[in-house]
Formats: sequence, C-alpha cells, structure tokens
Amino acid sequence: MAHIWEGVLPAVTTKFNADFSIDRAWTGKNIEAQIEAGVDGIIVCGSLGEASTLSLDEKLQVLDVAVEASRGRVPVLLTIAENSTLDGCRQAEAGAKRGAAGYMVLPGLRYLSDRRETLNHFRMVADASPLPLMIYNNPLAYGVDMTPEMFAEIADEKKIVAIKESCGDVRRVTDLINAVGDRYAILCGVDNLAMEAILMGAHGWVAGLVCAFPHETVAIYRLLKAGRLEEARAIYRWFAPLLALDVSAKLVQNIKLAEAIVGLGTEPVRPPRLPLAGEERKAVETLIRRSIETRPSLPKL
Repeated sequence: MAHIWEGVLPAVTTKFNADFSIDRAWTGKNIEAQIEAGVDGIIVCGSLGEASTLSLDEKLQVLDVAVEASRGRVPVLLTIAENSTLDGCRQAEAGAKRGAAGYMVLPGLRYLSDRRETLNHFRMVADASPLPLMIYNNPLAYGVDMTPEMFAEIADEKKIVAIKESCGDVRRVTDLINAVGDRYAILCGVDNLAMEAILMGAHGWVAGLVCAFPHETVAIYRLLKAGRLEEARAIYRWFAPLLALDVSAKLVQNIKLAEAIVGLGTEPVRPPRLPLAGEERKAVETLIRRSIETRPSLPKL
C-alpha cells in the first residue's frame, strides 16, 4: 500500500532574530536546503520548532514561510500541540486555509487524558478540517500513550493516515503492524532508532538532526529502501553520536547549534530556553566539529 507521507520528513526548527521575533529568511533557507537534499515533506511548529513558545498567529506565520519555500514540491504539515482540543480544532481550521497539506497532532497537553478522552481528542481534530493527519505518539514526553489497540480502534477515521511513533521501543513497530497491518504509515520519531525502525517495517523518519545534516539523513533512508544495508549502516554508525543529541531535554539547543556550525541556521531560542553555555556547550560543539571532520563521502543514490 502506498501512503501519502513516507520517507524523510524533517521536523524543522523555527529560527528567531535577536529580539525573539521569527526570522523568516533563515527559516525559509533551511527548508530550502532540506528540499534540495531530497526530503519527502516538511513539518513545522513541533517540539523542535518550539511550539510551546509560539502563538497561533506565529504558527501560521511559520506555516506561510514553509508553504512559500516548498513551492508545492513537498507537503508541509503543521503541528497541532495545544492544551485544549477546541484550540487544536481552531488551528486545524486555520491551517487548512493557509496551504497546509495536513497536520501532525499531539494529545491535549498538560492534562493526562485516558483512553476514551484521547481517542475523542483525535477524532475532534480530524473532524475540524478536510486535511489528513499524523498522530504523534510520545508517551515519554507527554504522558499519554496511543497503543496499537487504540490505533486499531480509531482506524475507521479515514483522515488519520500516519503515526509518528516515539515511544522509544523499536518493538512498537512490529506491534503496530501486527495490530493494524498497513493501515497507517508508520514513521520513526526517534533519531537514533530510525534505521532499526525502518528495517522492521517503518515507512519513514520524522527526523531532527536532518536540520543540520539533510544529505546524510536522506542517504540512510534511500540506501535502506534500496537494500544497500552495509552502506546505510556505515553512515548510520558515523551519525549515531550526533543522532543522540535529539534524545535530550535540550534537543532544540543542540540542533540549533549544529545548524549554526554547518551554516544552515542560527542559534537563538526563546526563553525559558537559553543557548548552550560553558562545559555543556563545549562538549556538544566538540562532538559536532569532530563529526564534520570525519564526515563520510556519500554513495550515489
């Protein structure tokens, strides 16, 4: 079964000026670099996009930048990560009018919903817009787990077409396939589990370090799909220390520092986040620069 969203979908960062306003130019430049490297879609205003610090109007501004930068070459998904289901529905309605191809939707934040409430939340957001959506499952970060059984229960909602699975256990890919077959596109949302998840049947990778290293991320995915496992494994092993920067409470700062070093972005983050400093910054910067020095040559795809 062909799915509408497969492959590498960067969860891009939101670039800010020194005064914390949205840096439209750098946000667009990074998205252009992702598309030139061959990614299959763009996701804006997620956790890595600092959604918790953006107003609805600002999220729509970022969506505008991404839609303009993509020029129809790849789908642009807007993340819906709201405390209130009703606010999520309003965002879905607004995004449909601004060129979004669909949504990546989180459970309602702050409140830990039970099974019935969680399923109702996703159904209400799906009903609010004609566009398809991807459910983002990250129980480690948000405390609500959409289990394989729950995905089977909500399979009648045709607008729910994909799953970003970030539970941290690669066995979940097999559990999902056993529960729902090929009903949804399954995309790994944990950078340093992506190769393992794809080998177990995941259809793609919602990636983070791709923001700084798009060519390497795309190469791994395409090599895996072509059955060129040894070549993919060699790049993945080089990439692994960098990919671990995604599995951190400071993933935003880590990845923005990497973007700045490779020339694909800037460092400013919105408070309460602050840029990395001191020994912490030195360690991350050393890792990034060492990785650049040992960057592998990529095979022809």
